[in-house]
Order: sequence, then structure tokens, then C-alpha cells
Amino acid sequence: MIGNVAPNNEYQTREDKAAGRPVRQKIDQVTGKRQWKATVTDPDEPTAKRVSFEITLIAEVQPVPTTTKVLPGMRPIELDGLTAEPRVAGNGEFKYQSYVYRATGFSARASAAGTRPSQSIKPSGAAGSGEQPGKAA
Repeated sequence: MIGNVAPNNEYQTREDKAAGRPVRQKIDQVTGKRQWKATVTDPDEPTAKRVSFEITLIAEVQPVPTTTKVLPGMRPIELDGLTAEPRVAGNGEFKYQSYVYRATGFSARASAAGTRPSQSIKPSGAAGSGEQPGKAA
């Protein structure tokens, strides 16, 4: 995931902004829960145009990822309740198949993808190797 989870707000016209009307968050028509959005990336995607895309998270409160950042602004995630809905994207004669991804939240399981190896490897002859310096066997 790149960045943070943000509310998926409805479009607000210039007149609405001028009138000072509050921004309304989109509500899922099926579940009645709030919609949130997050940008994710797929490093295995061969087409550069489709490497990063948005997913919609359906939850009453803002979902928070359980993993730690591996790079500034990037973290590995695992999604619960993930669905992919096919759509036609593109303009004119340059259309292609795309997907709308929805999920119910982040998995609570800890993933090994974002962890670092432990520093338990010691160089040979270091303390704790079973040998005591200065004593012959």
C-alpha cells in the first residue's frame, strides 16, 4: 500500500463548495457502510499504466493496516473480503478490461514480508560459541 487510507468522498460541485456545504463520504449501496480508498501497487504487473491502482475498503470506521512500513510511505498489506469486479476502461477504440477492487479491511495476521531477519548470527569465535579464550582443552 502506498500512503494512507482516506475517505472516499462524493463529488462536490463548485456551488456546493461556495455554499459551504459539508463534504459527504460515499456509502456502499449494498452494506450501508462507509467507503474508504487506498492506493496499492502490484510490482508483478508488466504494464506500467496498471501497476498502481485504488482499492475501495468498505467499513464503518477507517481501516488501519497492521503491518509496518518497509519503505517511506509503503507497507505490505493483506486484505480481508477482497472482491474483483470486471469493468471496461479506456476511451474510444483504446478500451481494455479493468477491475474494481473492494475489500472489507486488513488482515490481522502478521505477514513475514515486512519483517527483518533477526541478528542472531554471530561471527565465528565470538563470545557464546562455547569456547573460552586462553584455556586449552
